[in-house]
Amino acid sequence: MDIGAKIKLLRTKKSLTLEELASRCELTKGFLSQVERNLTSPSISTLNDILEALGTSLSEFFTEESTENVIFRENDYFVDEREGYKIKWIVPNCQKNKMEPILVELDSGCNTFEVPANDGEEFGYVLEGSVVLINGDDRHIIKKGETFYLTGKNFHFIINERKTTAKILWIATPPMF
Repeated sequence: MDIGAKIKLLRTKKSLTLEELASRCELTKGFLSQVERNLTSPSISTLNDILEALGTSLSEFFTEESTENVIFRENDYFVDEREGYKIKWIVPNCQKNKMEPILVELDSGCNTFEVPANDGEEFGYVLEGSVVLINGDDRHIIKKGETFYLTGKNFHFIINERKTTAKILWIATPPMF
């Protein structure tokens, strides 16, 4: 951890000059400048005084913030190949999130697994081909570029009755796949 840079970042976020911070923690401006440039290291007691003047504590200061991954590439995907279809989890470990996007590739003449009735909601976008959505007793044809949105009050699944592979972006909340 770059202690000096982190202190400087906290100081500038508080809109404090070196002189103002030095006055608040009874240190010299020169000493604080050296700390921020990592030319000297403060004692624990002095660091505690600096952090107190910046409105934080030692434990907060040394707690590392976890970096949240927001970009996922094909080599991050988890792929489950089944007979007749392939599911790509395009956001890894998203069962901890509020929604779960998957990419379904459905072979000609095949169907996905049946999703039982549930309390969730689902959205789908047909990227390639044309599919049939079975939602309870209802049957809907969905073509490339069209979408579906449904609640989980009925069982549902998708059939590909065409001769080409269909691709569907399918998003569920809460995660269920």
